[in-house]
Parts: sequence; C-alpha cells; structure tokens
Amino acid sequence: MRAFRPAGERASDWVRQNMRDWHGTSALAVTGALLLMGLAFTGCDRPEARNDGKEQTAAPVATVSVSRPIVEEIIEWDEYTGRFEAVDTVDVRARISGYLDEVAFKDGQMVEKGALLFVIDPRPFERVRDQARAELAQAQTKADNLVSDVERGKPLLERRIMSEKVYEDRANLLREAQAAVKVAEAKVASAELELSFTRMTAPIAGRTSRASISQGNWVSAGVLSNPTLLTTIVSQDPIQIYFDVSENNYIKYKRLAERGETEGAASPGAAVEVALPDERSFVHKGRLDFIDNRLDAGTATLRVRAEIDNKTQLFSPGMFARVRLAGSGKAPAVLLPDEAIATDQGSKYVLVVAEDGAVSRKTVRPGPLSGGLRIVREGLTGADWVVVKGLQLARPGQKVQAKREALRVSQSADSAPRSDR
Repeated sequence: MRAFRPAGERASDWVRQNMRDWHGTSALAVTGALLLMGLAFTGCDRPEARNDGKEQTAAPVATVSVSRPIVEEIIEWDEYTGRFEAVDTVDVRARISGYLDEVAFKDGQMVEKGALLFVIDPRPFERVRDQARAELAQAQTKADNLVSDVERGKPLLERRIMSEKVYEDRANLLREAQAAVKVAEAKVASAELELSFTRMTAPIAGRTSRASISQGNWVSAGVLSNPTLLTTIVSQDPIQIYFDVSENNYIKYKRLAERGETEGAASPGAAVEVALPDERSFVHKGRLDFIDNRLDAGTATLRVRAEIDNKTQLFSPGMFARVRLAGSGKAPAVLLPDEAIATDQGSKYVLVVAEDGAVSRKTVRPGPLSGGLRIVREGLTGADWVVVKGLQLARPGQKVQAKREALRVSQSADSAPRSDR
C-alpha cells in the first residue's frame, strides 16, 4: 500500500490501487495463520506429545497427629466476676466543732481499735467543764444548807414553835436544790463527754485512708450542717466478696442440692474458690455467708456474698476477682484441647481418623474448660482418634498418615473446670 498519493496521479486511480494492495496483503495473512494452526494440530497428534496421566507422580499422603480424648471424673464449676468489700467501713467525722490540733496517724497506716487519730483543741471544752463543775459545787452547797435548815426545823415543828407552812417551804426549797444538783451533775457529765470528743480514736481495727484535713483547720460537726470527713477506715481481715448469680444457675444449684450431688451452692456455708486476675488457679478458699432474699428484677440475678481470710492482706476492698461455685457433682467427662475443635457455620466439629487412615467429621457440643482442655458434652467418645495437630492438612473423605500421641492435661493450668461465660 502507498501511504501518500504521488503528484500528478488522479485520486480515483490511487484509491483503486490501494484497495488491490490491501486485499493481497490480507489474503497472505490469512493463509499464514491457517498454516500455523495446521502445524499446531499436527504436533498435538504426535505420540510423544500425548499426556494420559500415567507418568504423573501420586500426591504424598499428609501426616497428622491424633490423640484419644481424656475421659475422667471432674466437677464443673460456674465462674463469676466478684468485687471485694470490707466487712466494716467507717467514715471518721468529728462529734464537736473546733480547730484541729493534731493528726496522730500516717496516711494509709494500719491502726488498732482505740488508736488515737485526731485531736481537736480541747481548751474551750475544758473551760466549759470547769464551769459546769463550779456550778455543781454551788448547787451542792446550797442543797447542803437547806438540808441543815430542814433538820433544825423538825424539833421546832414538833414543839409547835414553827408552823407547818414554814417547815414545808424549807422542805420544798431542799427538793428544788437537790434537783439543781442533778442538773449541775448532768452539765458536768455533758461537758466531760464533749471534752472526750476532742480526742478521736479508731472505732475499728483496719487501714486508714489519707487525712482529708490538715492541722489548724476548722472542723465542723453535726449531721445536718455538712460535717467534715476526716478520714475513712476499712477492716482488712476477713474480707468479703460480692457477685451476682443468674436465675438459671440458682435454680440449678437448688436442684443439685435436692439430689444431694453438691453440698448446696445455693445456701450459706457452700464452698467458693477465688482467683485474682494474674492467677491461673483458684487457690483462695472461702464460704458463702449471705444470699439476698430476692432477685434483681432488672438483671434477673441474685446478689451473693462470700467471706475469705485475708491475713496476708493480699486482697483490698474494691479489687475484682474471679469466683467459682461447684456447678455439678463428680461425673465422667470427655476432654479435648481447643485447637482440635473447628468451627463451621456456627457448629463445632472434630476430624476423626479411622484405622485405615480415612478421615471423617463429627459434630460435637463443647462445654467449659477443665485443666486447659475443653469438655465435649456430645458427639465424641474416648475411643475416637481425633486430629489434634495438622487439622488444616486433613479433609473428610481423604486418607492421612496418623501419628498417634498421648494427650496430657497441661500442668500449668488449673485442674478444675471453669465456665467460659
């Protein structure tokens, strides 16, 4: 083909010539393509190019580790989250108003019952006490004089020297003076009581908080006049832990107690076990000592309390911990590691290897953990060989090379089950 028309050549002649050149080129291209296709088909028919699969090497059989589940008698436990609270908690407030004269403890100090904590300036109260004592002495002197007047008047009354009216007036004055003595005595006792309130002591043994006010500040007393909070004291040993039991679990505990399978997790005195967040095993023991008298209508739970020894002061009020109660009696259970259980569209299953190496699938219903292993409630027996390692290499219907291993309970895990709530 000629890309440009030469000068002097007519346009119609140039177009006809280009069309002839294009048709010739296309015919050659088509002919070449047909020849190449013929050669390709000819090559495919050659015997040495055939591939009937006879010379392919068979795929290797996958090797997996299999173990039989552990079957042993266990107790299933129900686990809850609890919070520690002190048995006794006291807000230390002043009973009288005055200026703080002394803080007699260090912040956070352990104190015994009766230990001195604060001292309010006692001088104003000493003056009131002294005045009350003086008024008592005055009233007592007056009463003693009137006693003498009455005694002297008796013989005069008998000899008719003194009229009965005068004698009765003296006796009435004596009774009035004796009543005044009692009033003065009460004032003295009140003044001494208020003076004793200037020395504030610990009402319980426990650990103090920080002092909320420092020496020299005014301390307000009273109930309605916003009394000053000086510090708080919480007892340490024993300590209590509160947690909430669901309605269904509470009913379950009642049924177990009726059948005699447990010692009564739904009644005071039942054993509880406690573990802190950094502990794997439940090494702390306690007893239920309180069960609320009604369910919470909003949460359908029952408030429960247990008491635990705290001699080492490991627990502190406000801390969280895991608490568990026996949720069943001793019964045989099938145990497997979690990695041997797979999930498929909401169902749980395991892969089981037969004697000839054939893999099959079994649907299971798992339960809580026990000693690092998962309890399998349904779908598995202790005679099944379950794939525990290499689960991704095995497929149902295929055959594998099974390497049998004994399944062992982890020594680092707790030996009792806990609920996976």
